Amino acid sequence: MKTHRAFGVYGVCYEEGRLLVINKSRGPYINRFDLPGGSLEESEGLIEALKREFTEETGFICSIADQIGTADFIFPCAWKDFTHVHHIAVFYSVKRTGGERIEPLQFDGQDSLGAEWVSAEEASIDNASPLVMKALDWLGSGALDWETKIFKRWDIKEPPV
Repeated sequence: MKTHRAFGVYGVCYEEGRLLVINKSRGPYINRFDLPGGSLEESEGLIEALKREFTEETGFICSIADQIGTADFIFPCAWKDFTHVHHIAVFYSVKRTGGERIEPLQFDGQDSLGAEWVSAEEASIDNASPLVMKALDWLGSGALDWETKIFKRWDIKEPPV
């Protein structure tokens, strides 16, 4: 097993019974709901990266309410010469403070097709990333499970026909 380690910061924005998610346009979570957020750029801090990614992917400006914690996921995924992905995510509770929902600019590295609000009933492991499911668990229980979630199988979703 050769594993690619991915690290990112993600915002959990919950209003009126709905979670803000993005529609993923590439990567192992393509064609699924995912949390706004992503990787850090060179010399960028965690909070700075989250605020930048959040705005780029949704159009909304956010403030950080709290750091929720971390979670990690390992799943099979053929990419370059890797056989698996180990995704490490730092979760933050965020508040929307401005901006408006946009169709994100498409540039090299952009992986959001836009944002939408979903209820817990609308999201499942069949249409959402493990990050979304972990955020919904946290919203329901107030705690994050610390154990690494290992998927024996991970399906890359084809776009709807």
